[in-house]
Amino acid sequence: MTTTSVSLLERLRQPSDDGAWERFVALYTPWLYSWACGMGLQARDAADVVQDVFATLLQKMPSFTYNPDKSFRGWLRTLAINKWRDNRRRHAAALRGGNEAPVADVAVPDGAGALWESEYQQHLVGRALELMQAEFQPATWKACWEVVVSDRPAAEVAAELGLSVASLYAAKPRCTRRCRTAGSTGTAAP
Repeated sequence: MTTTSVSLLERLRQPSDDGAWERFVALYTPWLYSWACGMGLQARDAADVVQDVFATLLQKMPSFTYNPDKSFRGWLRTLAINKWRDNRRRHAAALRGGNEAPVADVAVPDGAGALWESEYQQHLVGRALELMQAEFQPATWKACWEVVVSDRPAAEVAAELGLSVASLYAAKPRCTRRCRTAGSTGTAAP
């Protein structure tokens, strides 16, 4: 799943729903921060952009109405780019002694859209792996990872981890099935 949970978006309409906001911030902070750094911001500026995005969301979400024909991520991307531009304008103004440049003077790099999607996909995969890994015993997860992702022989991996080959073959379908369902049910998607 590559969409934001509609139920989470609805809960975010209530600024007092601390649980929803904590979940949203935990899910989106790493992605937004990584994207901002990828856009050339230093760590402190990237953190400021992320904070500005969340502050704006806190103001805008009470009046937000979900539209299934539109993309929340697209709207969030526009918001993040605008906050990135604001940051760049402030930085440029500070270097010029306070003369702020108009928005049009702060061009978004050509690869901004591709970077946005790339960072999102990396974040999504990482989050899915975190959630799935928590569902399996460490040795089971490691065995499946080594056989499926690293393409190592099952007998070699089983011997290394002290498992029987039969138990590895029994665990492998559970792990791979969980990988498929994490993507289709949205369990791992922010």
